[in-house]
Amino acid sequence: MKIRPAILLAATVLSLAACNKSPSDKLAGRVENAADNRADAMEANAEALRNQAAMLDNRAEKARDTGESRADAIEAADMNVATMSQERRDAIVANQAAAVR
Repeated sequence: MKIRPAILLAATVLSLAACNKSPSDKLAGRVENAADNRADAMEANAEALRNQAAMLDNRAEKARDTGESRADAIEAADMNVATMSQERRDAIVANQAAAVR
């Protein structure tokens, strides 16, 4: 039970010390806190952008892999491309139509 009065005394001393700050000290503290908050927000945005970049890198790699697989399938099928319409060829290139049936 003797610990409680010591804790109360310490809390009182700290709160009184905080009250004795000059106006310029208080303003400086507010400026520093605001800068810290802005910096924290910037770091959070940077982390989110890093995560988005990693996801886009993964999607780009999958797109390359898919394109390579489709190209290999077309070459292996030895399709008669000359009989295809230009629209069909364009749809295959745009990944909007099956390359090989």
